[in-house]
Amino acid sequence: MKPADSRPQPTPLQNAVFLLLVVAVTLAFFWIMSPFFGAILWGTVLAILFAPLHRRLAKTFHRNTPAALATMGIILLLVFVPLVLVSISLAHEATGLVAQIKSGQIDFVRYFRDLQVALPAWATSALERVGLNNLADVQARLSAGLVTGSQYVATQALSFGQNALDMTVSFFVMLYLVFFLLRDGDSLGAKIKRAIPMQADMLRDLSANFMVVVRATVKGNVVVAMVQGALGGILFWILDIHAPVLWGVLMAFLSLLPAVGAALVWLPVGVYFLLTGAVGTGAFIIGYGIVVIGLVDNVLRPILVGKDTRMPDFIVLFSTLGGMAIFGFNGFVIGPVIAAMFIAIWDIFTRAHRKV
Repeated sequence: MKPADSRPQPTPLQNAVFLLLVVAVTLAFFWIMSPFFGAILWGTVLAILFAPLHRRLAKTFHRNTPAALATMGIILLLVFVPLVLVSISLAHEATGLVAQIKSGQIDFVRYFRDLQVALPAWATSALERVGLNNLADVQARLSAGLVTGSQYVATQALSFGQNALDMTVSFFVMLYLVFFLLRDGDSLGAKIKRAIPMQADMLRDLSANFMVVVRATVKGNVVVAMVQGALGGILFWILDIHAPVLWGVLMAFLSLLPAVGAALVWLPVGVYFLLTGAVGTGAFIIGYGIVVIGLVDNVLRPILVGKDTRMPDFIVLFSTLGGMAIFGFNGFVIGPVIAAMFIAIWDIFTRAHRKV
């Protein structure tokens, strides 16, 4: 017979002290890791997103380490090389655009005058009611906005230079984390599951939902936004509109907001061309925006994500805006993930109590 455990059982006070110690050490751990919050977040997201590819490569190599290294190489080629190239082009175009505005090559006042002349009477009256019919006032506002924008760009460029070392360190921390999560993710996940005091079936469902939600959020939001931004940038490049990469990046960011979308960029441009006499160009922009850019979400998102994981657009909008308000740039991923996990955990809770 197996001898009974003769060790003394902890008292309630000892259990409470130990639990307090666990909470305190855990909070301290998160505190010291907080400077690398962005690197840890994106390292985890990339590891989850490319885990299926890593598993296929592991079957080919028959070892986890070479498969993880190969997956990291693919991540660098597919994600970071295009990101660096777009960032370089974006910085070049933004600098050139500011220089053209200052030199008068791009004259927003002239554009506004042309638009004002082409507008119908009711639209002109609406501009008068909001005080936008005075060209001198519009020029003053645009000049003030240009100065503010130029100062912001200069500040961000200086900040980027000062934080280059921190960004480099965070980048390699992220790559380091991606490698180990790909190589040891299964064993690490099993340890985390054993440590969480939750029923096995609920924990299994929650873990599966978390993986699906992260992949759906990144593929369904980020990839679709990138495609819409790229299509919009190509359109502006074909039509020889100033700074197509800049406008494409702006459309990509706006595409993260389902109730707003890239139409905030291409629709005013198309309307401007229509009202100023370039009817063919304006009609082409609007038609292209509706048929090509607008339908990407309806066609590509179900292919990448599937219908079961899609959230209502208003939840995506509110969670994205709320996430960005709290977490900054990282919030456009964190917000929808939290919202989707909220829906998933309540679904699991409801199904569990139906069985009772």
